[in-house]
Amino acid sequence: MRTTKYILCLIVFTALCGNGVGMAADKHLSRYVNPFIGASTSMELAGSYHGLGKTFPGATTPFGVVQVSPQTITGGDHAPGYSDEHRTIEGFAFTQMSGVGWYGDLGNLLTMPTTGRFQVIAGREDGSIQGYRSAYDKVTEKASAGYYSVALTDYNIKVETTAAPHCGMLRFTYPEHNQSRIQIDLARRVGGTSVAQYVLVKDEHTICGWMKCTPEGGGWGNGWGQANYTVYFYVVFSKPLRDYGFWSADIPDGWSRRNGDVVSVPYLTQVSKAVVTKGGREMEGKHIGFFTEFITQAGEEVTMKVGISFVDMDGAERNYRSEIAQKDFNQVRKEAVASWDRQLSRMEVKGGSEDEKTIFYTSLYHTMIDPRIIADVDGRYTGGDGKIHRSKSFAKRTIFSGWDVFRSQFPLQTIINPRMVNDEINSLVSLAEESGHEYYDRWEFLNAYSGCMIGNPAISVLTDAYLKGICQYDVEKAYRYACNTAERFGNGERGYSVMSVSKTLEYAYFDWCLSQLAKALGYEADAAFYEKRGQNYRNTFNPEVGWFYPRQEDGAYAPWRDDARTAYSFGCEESNLYQQGWFVPHDVDGMVQLMGGKEKALAELTAFFDKTPESIRWNDYYNHANEPVHLVPFLFNRLNVPWLTQKWTRHICENAYRNSVEGMVGNEDVGQMSAWYVLAATGIHPSCPATTRYEITSPVFDEVRIRLDSTYFKGKEFVVRTRNNSKTNCYIQRARLNGKEYNKCYIDFKDIVAGGTLELIMGDTPGFFLNS
Repeated sequence: MRTTKYILCLIVFTALCGNGVGMAADKHLSRYVNPFIGASTSMELAGSYHGLGKTFPGATTPFGVVQVSPQTITGGDHAPGYSDEHRTIEGFAFTQMSGVGWYGDLGNLLTMPTTGRFQVIAGREDGSIQGYRSAYDKVTEKASAGYYSVALTDYNIKVETTAAPHCGMLRFTYPEHNQSRIQIDLARRVGGTSVAQYVLVKDEHTICGWMKCTPEGGGWGNGWGQANYTVYFYVVFSKPLRDYGFWSADIPDGWSRRNGDVVSVPYLTQVSKAVVTKGGREMEGKHIGFFTEFITQAGEEVTMKVGISFVDMDGAERNYRSEIAQKDFNQVRKEAVASWDRQLSRMEVKGGSEDEKTIFYTSLYHTMIDPRIIADVDGRYTGGDGKIHRSKSFAKRTIFSGWDVFRSQFPLQTIINPRMVNDEINSLVSLAEESGHEYYDRWEFLNAYSGCMIGNPAISVLTDAYLKGICQYDVEKAYRYACNTAERFGNGERGYSVMSVSKTLEYAYFDWCLSQLAKALGYEADAAFYEKRGQNYRNTFNPEVGWFYPRQEDGAYAPWRDDARTAYSFGCEESNLYQQGWFVPHDVDGMVQLMGGKEKALAELTAFFDKTPESIRWNDYYNHANEPVHLVPFLFNRLNVPWLTQKWTRHICENAYRNSVEGMVGNEDVGQMSAWYVLAATGIHPSCPATTRYEITSPVFDEVRIRLDSTYFKGKEFVVRTRNNSKTNCYIQRARLNGKEYNKCYIDFKDIVAGGTLELIMGDTPGFFLNS
């Protein structure tokens, strides 16, 4: 069995030299993308600290290094640096995180066009501290795939942004003015500051340099995320540098420079005293900036082209010359849009409303931002050892939000983008090797082992991919590192995690995943060992209360509390016992038995959904705003009442997602929230990643056509088609697979990627034909 599998891997790996994707003609599907969906970090509007998406509205390309986006705020839990309710902009940055909490990071190379008096700090939106930030006209704010524009009313300047994979471009349209300007704050960073910067004037149109970001400067997790990276830039201005200068603030040694510090009055006061120097060729410091001044005529356009690298300054220049050096703004924008059209055409929907199509394609768009490519155009990347490496066999990627994305994002990508999945596994394996850790982190960011969240999600992603034939990496090494991960993080000799139902259940699931990988590789003893550990979820079920309940170090269950089931974070991670207790995807039958049988479990599950508020905003029951419950609606299929899976997934699609800024009920979480919608709206979704089973549910659309990658799969396309579909006809009455009657409420991955058609006949009453 292992020999056959390795031959398959070799064949697929060889095929990587070809294109193999077989994409259809450009369908201009990018017109349905609304980047403002989820562009809010407002806790007040969300009703929780998780925000309503925390996405950015600026320009980017599929899985690109660069994201050129407006920044409305520095500091606090505002990962994208932007929130729609703000009415001033402090600049435009070239790197962003998408949809995350925990303070976020990036937001580098903050650039602002200004006129008149020169100021060295952005100031505050409330006006308590004056600065160069500007009010903007909300009516003029436009965003689409690969493009963003807005009018800065304080300066009467129109700003437009676009992007290439490793580059970004700004176009400013100025008023007539004798003192127009472009200024770049090299210290700025979301959630903190870069701790050291360097800039060199290379010629009369060009500057280059770097910004070093370490945990001492806050950033990811306000420093607890251990982010340590350097951003290198190569900037070319259309206006010659004839009147330029630098500013440098003296930041005393020993000053804390984390999230709350850099927006404090003492820190801003210190920065406001920065020394301004005209002329010269270079500057290095703790908090520096660069500016260039010029005269403009009314309506004059000035452009700024930027190459970005996380490797070195040569890489930034090479990226610039490779992608945008000879192109104007309109051409770069046109190519960015075309790249989105190609990627989005992996899935084509028919039927549904215009809003539903916008939600669908914006969701698909959000699933194609991360894990982003981090290597330069020549394949070089900075490894986990801080050294420069080069890969020709895979694209090095970063931002692996494992705890979120193992549930829907990666199961989606195994169908529509297997090459990306293969890249990510190679990236995780290479990081584990280069860093010397030889295990996988659960939330990787620019080589940082942040340790964010819980569990061993990389094991699920690895197993899920391998069982689906995505295996162009060192399989033995990947397996060894998976075993190391499971031994380093888990339920230990007790068989449970002290005072944590979340950890106990999730570690049990990931151990089970590892057993399936071991079995596929022929390691029977390992398979039996980890399968037994997969039963550890039973060790935290308290029969006296009939539910999962945290256990203390001495083995006794924690004292009972009347609000135990719905008490947030009691024995749980970002959830409560009622929400987390359903997470036994690998042994639903065993879970049901513990709960007292099918009837009792079904009654509990039905009540769980019936108590959920109509809005599905943050709540104590089915809380779609956070990941622990994302697999729960599909349990109805496993309990042989599939019409309830159909009812509730359709309800969630209609109520948890909208075509508006507040169009997500929680953080987008690096593609997970959006991937859930894409799959559920298509009519298929896993209930247990690391199996090849996808649950069938009620599609939103009349037809979804999935185009398959011919490098990996023999099928050309898989189609989910409905008849008589409507908001009231949300129940499946009959099904056909490739023209033959089909009576299962699930479909196997192999049947999807073999190509064909799943036809669903819909009605307004529950159908009883499907078998679990």
